[in-house]
Amino acid sequence: MATERITFKGSLGEDLAARLEMPRGTPRAFALFAHCFSCSKDIFAASKISRQLADDGIAVLRFDFTGLGHSDGDFANTNFSSNVADLVAAANFMRETFEAPKLLIGHSFGGAAVLLAAHEVPECKAVVTLGAPADTDHVTQNFADHLDQIERDGVAGVTLGGRPFTIKKQFVDDLTNHEVTKAAASLKRALLIMHAPLDEQVSVENASQLFVTAKHPKSFVSLDSADHLITRPEDATYAANVLCAWAERYIEAPRQSNAEPKTVLVRETGNGKWENIGLSGNHEIIGDQPRPAGKDGGPSPYDFVAMGLGLCTNQTLRMYAGHKKYAVKRISTTVHYDKAHVDDCEDCAKDKHGKALVFDRQIEIDGDLDPETRQRMLEIADKCPVHEALEGKTQIRTKLVG
Repeated sequence: MATERITFKGSLGEDLAARLEMPRGTPRAFALFAHCFSCSKDIFAASKISRQLADDGIAVLRFDFTGLGHSDGDFANTNFSSNVADLVAAANFMRETFEAPKLLIGHSFGGAAVLLAAHEVPECKAVVTLGAPADTDHVTQNFADHLDQIERDGVAGVTLGGRPFTIKKQFVDDLTNHEVTKAAASLKRALLIMHAPLDEQVSVENASQLFVTAKHPKSFVSLDSADHLITRPEDATYAANVLCAWAERYIEAPRQSNAEPKTVLVRETGNGKWENIGLSGNHEIIGDQPRPAGKDGGPSPYDFVAMGLGLCTNQTLRMYAGHKKYAVKRISTTVHYDKAHVDDCEDCAKDKHGKALVFDRQIEIDGDLDPETRQRMLEIADKCPVHEALEGKTQIRTKLVG
């Protein structure tokens, strides 16, 4: 998994700071995460859930709304409408640069925002809310003692989460222009509502209102004893695991394949110097180098050759045992080699021929076989096609393309 820092233009023309969590290999889909009111993209729950999704093959963009975190702009000039517009701007940026998000995730006030933003992201297939309010007015509880001053003076300085913020009357007035439950009712996307029954900031009754209003497909998952910000690692891990499992049904996309028969495609992932992804049909596998040269994200090229020899050995012996009706339970082959691929790479341009690559193969056959039969199986192992190819019955033709 790789994290990339990104900047894009928000709805008010300011530069917004974002992080893109990329999985190894080709992402199965992209998701967009909206953080809670006055928080940032780097809050623990947002980081944990985004990284877990990336581990599951889903790329996630999380960003700071205008005037928050590392994003430019003045928070005092923002409101709920601009937050929704920032989300749409983020989705547009993803569409133009990578791929439009199929999954929108929102935490608390961000949950209300994604319910409205989803209507302007046609590619969105599913929406997830965590501790989201059922109406935007709910956020005023965070500065209820200052509402009279805001109404009278048009502005007030408040403290949220230990930090000073300026709240203008336009912010409060804008909250009345949005109906979150109506947005949920007309969502026309799969909806997962996650909420803690003991949430003291946004009561679980909000989840009930959203769930009753929303149309199917919809799901509710209790976060049990989690707090509103989902600060405990075990709660964030649980939420992330459930979210990943639920999303499979709605955003699953076929992995990029190399459909040409008897052909594999290998290309660099950009995650470190050595990491590559190999595509064979509908199968993906990561190749890398062990530390310290690489990140140990997958087997090395020599590992793959050794695995190919071991796989071919086992399959050849299994086929032979089947023809002969031998009582073979399980076949295991261990292949050892004594060269370091990264060292050989350093010397490959020097027109030097080092020592041969030697594979030591040990075969274990679990079955009731007499010594003569076991010796015959050993002879058959030497006839496996990969064995014969490695011993010289191979030609390699190379050309540059593109």
